[in-house]
Formats: sequence, C-alpha cells, structure tokens
Amino acid sequence: MTASGILLVDKPTGITSHDVVARSRRARGTRKIGHAGTLDPMATGLLIVGVEQATRLLTFIVGCDKTYLATVRLGATTTTDDADGDVVTEAYADAVSAATDERIRAGIAQLTGRISQVPSKVSAIKVDGKRAYDLVRQGVEVELKAREVTVTRFEITEIRRGADHIDLDVIVDCSSGTYIRALARDLGAGLGVGGHLTMLRRTRIGGFDVAHAVPVDGIEEARLVSPADAATAVLGRLDVSEDVARDLRHGKRVEAPDEFDGRRAAIAPDGSLIGVVERRGSTMKSVMNMPEEASK
Repeated sequence: MTASGILLVDKPTGITSHDVVARSRRARGTRKIGHAGTLDPMATGLLIVGVEQATRLLTFIVGCDKTYLATVRLGATTTTDDADGDVVTEAYADAVSAATDERIRAGIAQLTGRISQVPSKVSAIKVDGKRAYDLVRQGVEVELKAREVTVTRFEITEIRRGADHIDLDVIVDCSSGTYIRALARDLGAGLGVGGHLTMLRRTRIGGFDVAHAVPVDGIEEARLVSPADAATAVLGRLDVSEDVARDLRHGKRVEAPDEFDGRRAAIAPDGSLIGVVERRGSTMKSVMNMPEEASK
C-alpha cells in the first residue's frame, strides 16, 4: 500500500505543475495525487504535492500565504505578463529613464497592503467553466474581475538599469490568490512604461520552505511529510484523548478546550492525525477526518 503524506517538490522551469503530478504518480505508484497552488511553466520553486489520503489536506494548504522571489522588467508589456509571452508594447528610452528609483518605490508602495487586483488573463481562473489561459490561447477575449488580495511585503533587493529597460529583483510576501505577474504588469502601467516578469520562484507556502524540497528526479525516494506533521504546520496542533479521538472519528461534537479558535489539527495520543476540527461555540467537530491507516 502506498504511504500517505505530503511531498515538497522544487519545480524546475519549463514544466507544468501537472507534469510534476504525473511524475509523482509514476514514481509513487498511485493515481491519488494532487497539488496545492499551480506554478506557471516559467516559474520554479515550491510545489506541495499530496499523496493518497493526504490529498484531503491540500484544501487547507492552498489558502496559506506565500513568498516569492521575482525579477520585474520595466519597459515592455507581453501577452502573458511574463517572458513566455510575445512583446506587445515597448517604452521609449526617455520614458524608461524618467522612471526614477523614487517613482518605482512609490509605485511599489501603492501595490502593498490590501489591494484590488485584476488577475492575469493567462491564469487558471475559470470563465464559463473553462480556464482563462485556454480561452486566451483560442483567441477569445477574456475579462476577469478584480479581487481583493494582501501584499504584506513588496521589497526591492536590486535595481539594474539598461538602455531601454529596468530590471528589479524583488521579494513578495502575499496572500493566496495574488498574481505576481499582475503586480509586475500594474507597476509598469503605473509608471507608464509597461512591465512583466522575467523570473519567478516560490520559496514558501505557509510553514513549508523550498529549502526542504526535493528535485523532481528525487520524488521516488523522497521522505513524505506525515499527515499529522503537515496538518500541524498549517493549522496548529490540538492533542486530544483516546475517547475524544474516537468520538471525533464518529462525527460527534465534543467539548472544546478553551485555548483555541477556528480550526486545528486534532492529534491522537499515538501521534496520528484524526482530522481537522473546528470550534463551534463551546464544542468542536471534525470538518475532515483521516482514515486511521493513513493518519500517521
């Protein structure tokens, strides 16, 4: 029987997140595999893959905040808001020169905090049941609605100026659903020179760091993060007695301890994950149960 758990994979450039899932299925010998949070083919970095029953945890992981390293090129727009697309517009050299460091930092400040953002048209968002990027490739004009996202850090680490462009190396901490390509696009638009991404690397999802990830050719031998450890990292740990564990597994409401609000990973005395519990007034109830054989 295939073990259940979470794989941390360092996705290389040039392949899709679905490609990583397909390789994981072959390497781990199971079809029951999914991932939390798509990375574009151009992007590299942390992709969280759920194996067997641990795929149930992906819905809780996908909403975690994230950290990215990126390079924004100011001076041109592209069809995809990144370097994989065709160039649409290019700014004049004097307009690029007018984008001073002070103006760039002011533009970044406008894109920090709680902001309204229109996702990139070549995103995985569904429009009338179809992915936006599929519609764009078919030549269909796509209009996506703005959404509220939070950018807690948008920090420049280096500025490099060329004759007709400016490259910014940046670090971004943001909420789930934030499009870094859209930040590049909107920064360039605000400066009047256009912008797109030339590099994107995801380094963190919640409490998971790319430093602990394996390359795609190491998926078969990689040690899985147990469901208990993965859920604890995302939600925090709540230890319960054997009697409470049994009741939770049977779908019963039980008295909740005073020390938590919201959701927690309920851990049995043997260290296994019972499931995810949610506090409801003075009681708590499981909102997701793990099968006992896949819970450790």
